[in-house]
Amino acid sequence: MTATVGSLLHAGNNRLRAAGSETPRLDAELLLGHTLGIDRTGVLAHPDAPVGEGQLAAWEAALARREAGEPVAYIRGLKEFYGVAFTVDFRALIPRPETEGLVELAAERVRDALVGAPRPADASALRIWDVGTGCGAIAIALTITLERRGYGGYFRVLASDVSGEALGLAIENAVGHGVADVIDFARGDLLAVDPPAEAPVDLLLANLPYIPSGTVPELPVAASFEPRLALDGGPDGLDLVRRLLRALPAVLGPTGAALLEIGADQDQLIAAAVAEALPGWSVRTNPDLSGQPRVAEVLPPGRTP
Repeated sequence: MTATVGSLLHAGNNRLRAAGSETPRLDAELLLGHTLGIDRTGVLAHPDAPVGEGQLAAWEAALARREAGEPVAYIRGLKEFYGVAFTVDFRALIPRPETEGLVELAAERVRDALVGAPRPADASALRIWDVGTGCGAIAIALTITLERRGYGGYFRVLASDVSGEALGLAIENAVGHGVADVIDFARGDLLAVDPPAEAPVDLLLANLPYIPSGTVPELPVAASFEPRLALDGGPDGLDLVRRLLRALPAVLGPTGAALLEIGADQDQLIAAAVAEALPGWSVRTNPDLSGQPRVAEVLPPGRTP
């Protein structure tokens, strides 16, 4: 009996549900579309279409990888983030939907800086730094967004990461999206990068690891395929964030801001961390679409939230 798109989708849904997938139907649709070279709409629109032997073998291989817990994004080799498709693999964390709020808030702050206040004609381009860039999702999505909004030429982005493998992936994505000429790349631990960053920085962005070490083993099995370096934030999740806060005065300009992604239960922790590391600085927490604390905005003395 010839396999059809509908029969494979049904069987895949059942197998992934039995394997413990949290979204078995969606996973099956995405993987089948990837195997057939079509999108989800095409999968759903043609349930009676036959599937050839070669495609069937590729489907079985993809399904087996997902049954073993491997993330769908790694199997497909891509992940959509903020309307942009990124190449993803084991070198870096898979970008999450909640991080899109950080990109949108960053775009708003750039708009405020360029449009909301008079700017000298000879002012230099805004300096934006994405610390811990991973696959480059934040830096690249923000760059594409700002250029589409007409701000091209008024900003320059630096993307850095401690992982050379992650940085290589970020560069590949920047080249693929045609923005490698607007983004500089540097390797280093937090703000200690080579080549050194040019200060002052107007906007610093960071989605650093913020999951408590004890919670990492409890994450869904898919997370075990991602670099632990990109997940583990120490005992309470904010070890790297605290180190970053202590280094901020050396790079952030007096009218600048730092936008730091945090966990939904870490708003009080980040407030205490800022008070300890940066006396006189202020912090406010911006919610995500579900109303949960998500992005901490840290401001130098003289700036109010």
